[in-house]
Amino acid sequence: MKIKIYDKLSDSARIIREEVFMKEQGFQNEFDEIDDRAKHIVLYTEEGKPVATCRIFKGEYSGDYILGRLAVRKEYRGKNIGATIVEEAERCVKELGGNTLSLHAQCRVSKFYQNLGFSEYGEADEDEGCPHIWMKKVLSH
Repeated sequence: MKIKIYDKLSDSARIIREEVFMKEQGFQNEFDEIDDRAKHIVLYTEEGKPVATCRIFKGEYSGDYILGRLAVRKEYRGKNIGATIVEEAERCVKELGGNTLSLHAQCRVSKFYQNLGFSEYGEADEDEGCPHIWMKKVLSH
């Protein structure tokens, strides 16, 4: 796998997010102004096919970054690719001087993030009718 980090929403990231969140899961409001200021991480196969993406951006508090829009194409799930891209996001956040990484996870995948060291906080809420929970991880340097 190859990893590329973009300072703007790449076509590869857009295609994956449209496929996973809009076509597969039915979300409507997939793209927003955060895309303009986020770093976008994309994982590619050795042949150059984009298979996973996420974005990271500065949170409200000093040293806090937010990971969002993590998507892995259906045929590549169950191969540890999600964990790989989260690890890359953590590395990138540390490089930017961050010390915590937060995310607004779909409740159905919160176990995935717990296995990677994230803890839930606050109350579950909904995003376009889908239950979500805030999670956070303190990054060790």
